Amino acid sequence: MEKDAKIYVAGHRGLVGSALVRALSAAGYTNLVTRPHQELDLTQQAAVAAFFQQERPHYVFLAAARVGGIWANQTYPAEFIYQNLMIQTNVIHQAYVSGVKKLLFLGSSCIYPKHCPQPMKEEYLLDGKLEPTNEPYAVAKIAGIKMCQAYNRQYGTCFIAAMPTNLYGLGDNFDPLQSHVIPALIRKFHEAKVNAAPEVTLWGTGTPRREFLYVDDLADACLFLMEHYHDGEIINIGTGQDLTIRELAELIAGVVDYQGRITFDPSYPDGTPQKLLDVAKLHGLGWQARTTLEDGLISTIRWFNALKPQ
Repeated sequence: MEKDAKIYVAGHRGLVGSALVRALSAAGYTNLVTRPHQELDLTQQAAVAAFFQQERPHYVFLAAARVGGIWANQTYPAEFIYQNLMIQTNVIHQAYVSGVKKLLFLGSSCIYPKHCPQPMKEEYLLDGKLEPTNEPYAVAKIAGIKMCQAYNRQYGTCFIAAMPTNLYGLGDNFDPLQSHVIPALIRKFHEAKVNAAPEVTLWGTGTPRREFLYVDDLADACLFLMEHYHDGEIINIGTGQDLTIRELAELIAGVVDYQGRITFDPSYPDGTPQKLLDVAKLHGLGWQARTTLEDGLISTIRWFNALKPQ
């Protein structure tokens, strides 16, 4: 990408989008285009068409999405499938119409089958049934992948799709019901420490294994792929390492300095037993994550504490 090329970051206020803006700015890209939701609703076809006609970006990072944890996915399945389908359909199509040079679509590791062999290789996509707790979201993301591939095949576009593992970091959503596991645990342990609670009870059994990637590492990988990856097949982005939810909880409790007991309530769902990405393809291109989980958690918790939550 040329340093003065016009680059549109869709979803620039979210966890991923804000990290992309930081990474692009730090790398010397000077012509970034962003729009808050209040100015551009990406679910509205006419508005997105008008935006692309006016701005004519050269490159697009499609990070805008409706996201959330198990509770949010189970409570708002209609919003998760509708909003994600509309956002990606409008942006991908208008990127083609306006002649965008390259687009990066961000999917998710939850698109893989529930009982997928571990670690999950890119070719395992659609080899089995999805995890029921987030199926509407996963179906929408799979549709976005297939749309990119279809436009590449029919129109000769260069639309690539990357599948990040579970993300966390600066700009995360710490809502106790809407958030993903790391920000939810950070808030739980922070509040338990402030209130001197003797015990914190967490959903599930604590046995599922998860992989986590610091969001600034993801942003770095996305810039790397825009420069070095041109294949129509999906590519995983992760660390290649995982741990149990119980181990994660103990690690976060330690960083927060919560001294109470940690218990689990197995009446709540665990979700997929394990989600570990095979990142050999990305490593083969020459990129690897740099931030350890503990260092990333320290940075995230420091940022969270600066928010001074009530």
